[in-house]
Amino acid sequence: MGSHALSTQSISLEKYGITKSKINYQLSPDALQQITVDSYNGKETANGTLAVNTGEFTGRSPMDRFIVKDNLTQDHIWWGNINLPFNKKDFDNLHKRVIEYLDGKEIFVRDAYACAHEDYKLNLRVINEYPWSNMFAYNMFLRPDDQQLENFSPEWTVINAPGFMADPVRDRTRQHNFAILNFTDKIALIGGTGYTGEIKKGIFSALNFILPTEKNTLPMHCSANVGKDGNTAIFFGLSGTGKTTLSTDPDRELIGDDEHGWTSTNEVFNFEGGCYAKVINLSQEHEPEIFNAIKPGAILENVKLKDDGKVDFADTSITQNTRVSYPIHHIDNIRQPSIGKNPKNIFFLTADAFGVLPPISKLTPGQAAYHFISGYTAKVAGTEAGVNEPVPSFSACFGAPFMPLHPTKYAEMLSEKMKENDVTVWLVNTGWTGGPYGVGHRMKLKYTRAMIAAALDGSLEAANKDNYHVHSMFGLAQPRTCPNVPTEVLSPRKSWNNDTGYYETAAKLTTFFRENFKKFESQASDEIINGGPLK
Repeated sequence: MGSHALSTQSISLEKYGITKSKINYQLSPDALQQITVDSYNGKETANGTLAVNTGEFTGRSPMDRFIVKDNLTQDHIWWGNINLPFNKKDFDNLHKRVIEYLDGKEIFVRDAYACAHEDYKLNLRVINEYPWSNMFAYNMFLRPDDQQLENFSPEWTVINAPGFMADPVRDRTRQHNFAILNFTDKIALIGGTGYTGEIKKGIFSALNFILPTEKNTLPMHCSANVGKDGNTAIFFGLSGTGKTTLSTDPDRELIGDDEHGWTSTNEVFNFEGGCYAKVINLSQEHEPEIFNAIKPGAILENVKLKDDGKVDFADTSITQNTRVSYPIHHIDNIRQPSIGKNPKNIFFLTADAFGVLPPISKLTPGQAAYHFISGYTAKVAGTEAGVNEPVPSFSACFGAPFMPLHPTKYAEMLSEKMKENDVTVWLVNTGWTGGPYGVGHRMKLKYTRAMIAAALDGSLEAANKDNYHVHSMFGLAQPRTCPNVPTEVLSPRKSWNNDTGYYETAAKLTTFFRENFKKFESQASDEIINGGPLK
């Protein structure tokens, strides 16, 4: 079915309990955009891209994400403040109430799938209250063709009702919004929030449970691309560290920008059919591929438009988390299908606002596992006057909010794959240099790109061989030289021009690392524990 076609197919949702609704099935992005603009407060930008406001929530709400605790999950999930348990009976009651709320409304339904690899395909049915949420599902999941739709049998159902407000007393939620995974019934139930990221992250979280436990496959919160030599590169990193930017490389084919699996046969495949990129301060000069992907078919979230209809990418008055979703074919240089082989280099991206970590360093397997479990980046505390102190942020496996199993399970799988396939892991600081936030400056993108390019083509290793400098506090192997990068940029200590200040700040950061890792020590091997900062 072409992207401009209105669907002539119909579908019954009677088995879900929806009998009175007008059902819009498999509508084209064009049709969904038009309905949004006509009735749901969407606007079109100067170039015809849809812009929507997601309402009260402009990001995920981690404390309102639950997993149904039942016979299937109770002994496997890493329960705690990330994976919050939800009672099965309470889920059934809430599910019934959401269905009653949707029944009789005009709703939008899409059949799609996750996982580009044929052996791992997960068929999805997405039921949306809003047309732009359904367009998001078109962008972000993989799109079946007409033939695949004829015999389509959904395995998981996403029920998305942003307008339904839970009653915390009656529904046993924390507040009026919720995102709940039920692994036995294979349902992702989302209500009270219009933030579309909850839709994709619900399925990502489900795959993070299914793939390791049922398929011996490592799920990863990462981007990936492949070079002309056929070797795949993987980029882990939390939001704002450059995952999408650095993997979108004109010289390499993009596999995907956020969520992948690594199979036992050494293939890396995209879970998704699109990209969901931050657009704060986006410019055509620095990120041309993402900038040019913002065209009809894309959805901008929570941006402000100027009087001429153009987007003001610097305006954060609604949120810092301004976003765009677009189907992956909006990027020119993509891998089709979204599968790569022979991963040879992994990059852990961190935006270290303390300015301590080297711009690039080479990790041992133990260090790789330690930094993977730690999932470090640092955030700037705020923009109000006088608040310049960075805040460390740790998210296990660079994606703790989406990881149902204990982080050491994913770390051990990663370590095994590194050793089996002779993979090199690099820690890359895309954050501050020359001092912490407020004193130093952000690492230049052109230097980070040059370091990654040198790591990928082997020239970084060739230039340093046994000549790496070992960081005195973190034990990291820092290259002394890198093609197309000034030597002074490679040493964070030298870039500060203040040895005392550097070592004091580095000591503070090592303390944060050790404190954070205490909760993992009981299940971590000696090799992993010894991969942390030097005592």
